[in-house]
Amino acid sequence: MNRNIYQEPLVSRYTSEAMQELFSEHFKFTNWRRCWVALAEAQMELGLNLVTQEMVDELKSHVDDIDFDIATAKEKEIRHDVMAHVYAYGLQCPKAEAIIHLGATSQFVVCNTDLIIQKKALQLIKTGIVNVIANLSNFCREYKDMATLGFTHYQPAQPTTVGKRNTLYLQDLLMDLEYIESLEQQVKARGAKGTVGTQASFLELFQGDHGKVRELDWLVSSKLGFETVFPVTGQTYPRKLDMKTAETLAGIGASAHKFSVDARLLSNLKVQEEPFAKKQVGSSAMAYKRNPMRSERMTGLARKLMGLPANFASTAANQWFERSLDDSAIRRMDMAQVFLLSDAILKLYVNITSDMVVYPKQIERYLRAELPFMATEKILMACVERGKSRQDMHEVIREHSVAAGLSVKEEGKENDLLDRLADDEAIPFTQQELEGMIVNYQEFTGRAAEQTDDFLDEVVIPVLHKYKDMVGKVDASLKV
Repeated sequence: MNRNIYQEPLVSRYTSEAMQELFSEHFKFTNWRRCWVALAEAQMELGLNLVTQEMVDELKSHVDDIDFDIATAKEKEIRHDVMAHVYAYGLQCPKAEAIIHLGATSQFVVCNTDLIIQKKALQLIKTGIVNVIANLSNFCREYKDMATLGFTHYQPAQPTTVGKRNTLYLQDLLMDLEYIESLEQQVKARGAKGTVGTQASFLELFQGDHGKVRELDWLVSSKLGFETVFPVTGQTYPRKLDMKTAETLAGIGASAHKFSVDARLLSNLKVQEEPFAKKQVGSSAMAYKRNPMRSERMTGLARKLMGLPANFASTAANQWFERSLDDSAIRRMDMAQVFLLSDAILKLYVNITSDMVVYPKQIERYLRAELPFMATEKILMACVERGKSRQDMHEVIREHSVAAGLSVKEEGKENDLLDRLADDEAIPFTQQELEGMIVNYQEFTGRAAEQTDDFLDEVVIPVLHKYKDMVGKVDASLKV
């Protein structure tokens, strides 16, 4: 590593090698050569006499051994990256040199390679999502019955269960997965469309045979691993696809952001934490601290990811007629970043959800502090069953609830609502009877446990079965 120049943190700190490789120079340029091979082979198979089997074989034999020094030197001279690589390829393939890139424009290799990269990158993203879903599914099942205080507006609300709360994150991820599946159907090959998408050069090569030109488009795309091809393009494939890709991946960022912020809030309450390494340092000054740094990192990366779709929308909106080159520089950065960010976020998400820590006693402490307030309706109904007036009891309970709440806030005392009610002669219950009404926290969680089981069995498990080969296929180790 050269420590005298800027290093991209997405590469040096956060992302998987598998995703990095897809956006590497080697992967890009070897796939440019695969595009040229596919074009030449398809032209030969369709009867273009200019291309021979010997030429195709020569091209295939030099797909992976690129002389980057020659290509770089040539690009510096002619200021054109595609033609520099045509030149370097031609030096290695003298028999095929004359037919490399025949009838094609630069975007033949650039666009088709970009689409190949995106197809493979989406598979990695999908694998990441599936593994987070698997982790959360196990966590939800384990803690489906554990009552915990619910929050609305970050204020204490009715209890839910730890498992049920995490089904909300699961549902977001399942939606993200569905959007990924839909997006995959939209990733088609650009194919062999010519300079501005009219296929004029290929029509000339095949002497006006429209059928062969159309077949060339499909055949090249098939050789590159695509099942479908964009029926029409300008010079590039439609940048609308990039916009939708960014939006879809930003959705993963939003899901992860929601989870990671909640994880940080739970960490503050000391009821649930992300994994914490034995030797991990939380603060350089405060030795006791256990900062949720993984969740904080995920929040920051998600924030960056969620901001990228605006760039892609602007690019799609500014494609003048058949093409404008102002998309080139920004796409070199943003297309890689939108996938690398997604990869980094999912890597963190898998890591965090693999070993989350729950503190039942702390959860119980919060429940006991708030449940007397939430049990007032239950107490009210029980009073009516003992022959008391609902309206009279409502006023008595209301007065004591307000007084107990003020005592907690203004004097820092424990919630003594049940003590106050037990001491009031109007309430027909003893302290022990009132305590008995809140001893079973599970009674206050409604169908949370049943909802969790139903959701996992009916929705989540079928998805995990569909993608069972992906489960366990993510390296969630963190570099820092």
